[in-house]
Amino acid sequence: MYKKKKRSWVKHLDFIVMDMVAAELALFIGVAMKFSGSIIFLDRYEYYYLYENLAMILPFIDLTGVLFTETYTGILRRTKYQEITSTIWHCLMNFLGVLLYMYAVQRSYYYSRAALGYFGIAMVVLTYTSRVIWKRVIRKRKLKDVNKTSMIVVAESTTVEHCLSEIAHSPYTEFVVEGVAVVDKDMTGQSIQGIPVIATADTLFEYLRTNVVDEIFLDGNTRASEENLAGRLVEQGLTVHMSLIHTDNLMPNRILETYGDYIVLTTSMHIASFRQAFFKRAMDIIGAIVGLLLCLIAFIIFAIPIKVQSKGSVFFTQTRIGLNGRKFKFYKFRTMYVDAEEQKKALMAQNEIKGNMFKMENDPRVIPIGHFLRKYSIDELPQFLNVFLGQMSLVGTRPPLEDEYENYAMHHKARLSIKPGLTGMWQVNGRSDIKDFEQVVALDTEYISNWSLGLDIKIILKTIEVVFRGEGSK
Repeated sequence: MYKKKKRSWVKHLDFIVMDMVAAELALFIGVAMKFSGSIIFLDRYEYYYLYENLAMILPFIDLTGVLFTETYTGILRRTKYQEITSTIWHCLMNFLGVLLYMYAVQRSYYYSRAALGYFGIAMVVLTYTSRVIWKRVIRKRKLKDVNKTSMIVVAESTTVEHCLSEIAHSPYTEFVVEGVAVVDKDMTGQSIQGIPVIATADTLFEYLRTNVVDEIFLDGNTRASEENLAGRLVEQGLTVHMSLIHTDNLMPNRILETYGDYIVLTTSMHIASFRQAFFKRAMDIIGAIVGLLLCLIAFIIFAIPIKVQSKGSVFFTQTRIGLNGRKFKFYKFRTMYVDAEEQKKALMAQNEIKGNMFKMENDPRVIPIGHFLRKYSIDELPQFLNVFLGQMSLVGTRPPLEDEYENYAMHHKARLSIKPGLTGMWQVNGRSDIKDFEQVVALDTEYISNWSLGLDIKIILKTIEVVFRGEGSK
């Protein structure tokens, strides 16, 4: 019988619990350092209950941070120095959650700033120290584990070196590679990367009959019929791992799935979990509702100036290209004269962006009020309707025009592999100062490859800063 390995957050439940304990201890230390222990006496009861309530809500804040940041991914592989960055990010999310909680309950005035400062510093120190110590314990335990399963690798002489280098030498696995069977050449008695060659294709079953073996790894490049061989091995009570495809030249994001009776390896620029997709959509809906309220206020203020300065609709609609080439209606407050599209052809020679986009400083097609709307991105507010309808997201890549899309090279289409967004990497890293479309594509593909809920939150906060400084589009 094969015991399936732990998956998802359960795999790191020990670290999650440990971080919660570290946060609670840090809160206690912060309060004790500020009040010198007097918080437990009668004259401090009002404050006592404030911090007691915060201590009760802190584990839920920590769990919420886990859902958004994925800080436990690859935690055992991280070095002490890499762990510092991860720990600071995890604690920062916790601290921001605490601040949001205090403002939500309208009690922020009563909390000591010094106590919160001590709490934040203590949380980083305790979390980092406990993580490093516990990882050391886990690694030592793995090295001394006498209950590791015994594995035999079956491969060809042309692929055995690569196969062993990938799976045989990590000291922290749950198995030990005891030997290798080379099926296309008699190399019995030799050693490959310190692993003895114990059999050929003809002598493999005899070796398995007379030796202790728990698992077999079948390299997918062997010329023997892997399915037939796997079936015979399973009949002997062995656990068999079949290599389906070598993935060293594929994207690092991949999952195993079933389609009908096919087992397939799925790879993409980024693979989001159901949980991540759910929270991104929930964030979009909440943000869209708030944004549509702001849009209504902006309509009341700016509708009349837009109509007075240029005849036509207050809103501008246009067909844009969204997820993987899908067309949708794109909404904005109108900032240009009604014949702007016709004038664009005459202005193409003054395009300031190299490539498949059009940008022009002091664009003569913009109406007077349009400059103000664009500077503070007020013209973008109607796009919250696109977000609410699911055609766009709060954060993504900017949707191109139809004529721009028609001139895309193949690598440009990568930026359409995610829903278009109101804001994104391009907008917060140069925005109108970027003059080369290839830079836009590079920023967008970087965003897609490294996407996380935490990155979305970071971009949203940076966008708010950029907009309030008036660094909008020209």
